[in-house]
Amino acid sequence: MTEDFIDLSAFFPLQAALDQEIAEKHGIDYPSTFSRRLLSLLVELGEFANETRCFKYWSLKGPGPKERILDEYADGLHFLLSLGIPLGVSQYKHYFKVEEKDLTEALLTVYANAVELRKNYTPEQYAKTFGSYLNLIPLFDYSVLEVGEAYLKKLGVNHQRQEEKY
Repeated sequence: MTEDFIDLSAFFPLQAALDQEIAEKHGIDYPSTFSRRLLSLLVELGEFANETRCFKYWSLKGPGPKERILDEYADGLHFLLSLGIPLGVSQYKHYFKVEEKDLTEALLTVYANAVELRKNYTPEQYAKTFGSYLNLIPLFDYSVLEVGEAYLKKLGVNHQRQEEKY
């Protein structure tokens, strides 16, 4: 990966539109779903970890297909964007600062930051959580463009799911 930053500002209005569609169809709002959004992030983080297989010291099997790993990462990105909207976050440019080179350890850092977000739902803790999530990108060696494309692809799937009463 040669990029040193990612700009997700264009994704916030897209996520807000999806969130609004879901809110209208299901009669929910941000405050009533905060805990579920946060738990969803943690579940998606686990699904991402499972596809990378980075923690499976007992197995010689390699990671899942690239498309599947990107899809799981994009799922987590959806929930992180969604969690930022009620805090007033509408743009986010992140410069990669990878302090932890081991994907397993980096995932544990994201988990810890997300759990802290439950107790401390502030823009500062959100930025710390989001930053640790984005710092995973260089560790699984896909480009910023590939991550963005995976998010947009999954966004289309999520809109379709709402139309199909998923």
